[in-house]
Amino acid sequence: MKRTRYLLAASLACIVAGSGAYLHLIQSPQSQDVAAPVEQKMASNDVAQAPSTVQAKKESESQKESLPQPQTQVQTDTQAGKPSQETAAPSVAAAPPPAKPRVESLIASRDAPKAPPATASRAPMPGAPSEKYALRGRNDHMQSRAPSALLLSQVEVFRDQRERVPAASEPVGRDKFANAPENAFKVARDAPVSTFSIDVDTASYAFVRAQLNRNVLPPAASVRTEELINYFPYAYEAPAAASEPFRADVAVFPNPWAEGRKLIRIGVKGYALQQTSRPRANLVFLIDTSGSMAPQNRLPLVKQSLAMLVTQLKPEDRIAIVTYAGNAGTALEPTSVSEKAKILATIDRLEAGGSTAGAEGIRQAYALAEQNFDASGVNRVILATDGDFNVGITNKDELQGFVERQREKGIFLSVLGVGAGNYNDALAQTLAQNGNGVAAYIDTINEARKVLVEEASSTLFPIGKDVKIQVEFNPATVAEYRLIGYETRLLNRDDFSNDKVDAGDVGSGQTVTALYDIVPVDGPRVVDDLRYGAQAPASDSPSPAEYAFVKIRYKLPQSDQSVLVSTPVDRASEHGRFEDAPLDARFATSVAAFGEILRGGKHTGRFGYDDVLRIASAARGDDPYGYRSEFLQLVRAAKTASAMQPLRP
Repeated sequence: MKRTRYLLAASLACIVAGSGAYLHLIQSPQSQDVAAPVEQKMASNDVAQAPSTVQAKKESESQKESLPQPQTQVQTDTQAGKPSQETAAPSVAAAPPPAKPRVESLIASRDAPKAPPATASRAPMPGAPSEKYALRGRNDHMQSRAPSALLLSQVEVFRDQRERVPAASEPVGRDKFANAPENAFKVARDAPVSTFSIDVDTASYAFVRAQLNRNVLPPAASVRTEELINYFPYAYEAPAAASEPFRADVAVFPNPWAEGRKLIRIGVKGYALQQTSRPRANLVFLIDTSGSMAPQNRLPLVKQSLAMLVTQLKPEDRIAIVTYAGNAGTALEPTSVSEKAKILATIDRLEAGGSTAGAEGIRQAYALAEQNFDASGVNRVILATDGDFNVGITNKDELQGFVERQREKGIFLSVLGVGAGNYNDALAQTLAQNGNGVAAYIDTINEARKVLVEEASSTLFPIGKDVKIQVEFNPATVAEYRLIGYETRLLNRDDFSNDKVDAGDVGSGQTVTALYDIVPVDGPRVVDDLRYGAQAPASDSPSPAEYAFVKIRYKLPQSDQSVLVSTPVDRASEHGRFEDAPLDARFATSVAAFGEILRGGKHTGRFGYDDVLRIASAARGDDPYGYRSEFLQLVRAAKTASAMQPLRP
């Protein structure tokens, strides 16, 4: 048994020694990191201190007198004389400096191939070092010739395993979301007016999808129902001219999850700019290159995404690139897109590492945008980050104030969020909302294509800014109402006509949808009447024709004065059966129900995922990009998803 252990230890030592020799021979940076710790351990005769190896060393000491003395480890040119076969391979002793501890521990922890059982009658493996060389920890024979085929293959195994080391697991449970409790029902007679800023962001939908693709239900706080609804384009009638960029589309139909209640759908379609008529773009890419951006779904995905955006721009557009990691720096001065190869090469060279000085990066990016400001064009900073700002100005209010002041100068900000586990959605939403931009979440290359290629015009080029919607409900027909979603976009009643109050922007050709859940005066009440409050007067006359009156206020991109458009919601826009409602309205309803269920289903009752699938399948309609088909798959995934991702150490 002792002899077997002795030979096993010798075999393992030879393998590691040969590996170190070959790693030095190939002279690559990665191989140098690996070779050094192996050489140091071989030189100290301390390769693997497993019990069997220690025992083998003890046995070897009893044979020490019968073994030749070790030769000098370092062979100089003088000692070698003329070039010969002995100097064809570099000496193992000339190994590079010690590797980083991470690499050393990686090599030390590798499971070496098991050697065949050694017996007294078994001959040494062809090409393998003799036992005495293994016992000493040095192998002059290995220095005088290239490693054997066996050792070469073993080194390739080491190299292959090292290259395939999985990326560090992403953190779990540190995401920060900007959301608020679900809107409650309000009594129309007590509070007849509802006011909110439009929301064209889609970050919530993409984050929900990313979680479900991991077989995990998204946190309720990450679900903003309006962003799920507005992820999809809808076929509303488009405005005829850029001077009147909005047209409202309204519909009333039965609520499929609450008998006796109805839904009011308000749809807004923005004017679509023609490629030849769109303004020039002055863009600054502000790219987070901190250490947290290293995983494949972060900086590498951002680089692919921005490269696709570059291909959509016109030669007269200009791009600059600022990176930040520990401290900020300009990677590319403002450059014409006609020099596309230069821009793409700069993006390709970006690497992750360091802490995150996000605030300093933002200052430099805005400085470049201001330096190259185009009064007749679109001036925008595009921030790509996982939101993990941990150096510099970390106060959200301070950053918000800075972005607001830059917005007043005509420089806007959009945010592309990536990653999960420490994704700061709250900060991304704050910066985008106050920077007159959009907040998108990029979880796949297909999402990048959607946001930056297929919808590049709506993402970059606004046709209306500070867009607000105000709905006044008629107490004679509506007893109660509830706005579905938009919890973070609610405004005061007097904010609607105040042009100093910021609101959301609508991009070229973009659609915005809002849904109200209403209780007609003769429907099942949700809010009890007050004992001492004024009661609605009884009337035998027919109900008035209008349910509500919709007003939309917006500013043209180069104007500071708002324009008002309005439309009534009356019986002419009502559909008696849900199945008769417009196809887009029914699909939007299914998405809204899905979002409400993910948030806990407080207002959807017993309406479930199967009901969502039934409605969405029947209302899928024309789906050229497959977005609606993908939605059906997400609903199916939610039925079997885990409640929470398991925490990892």
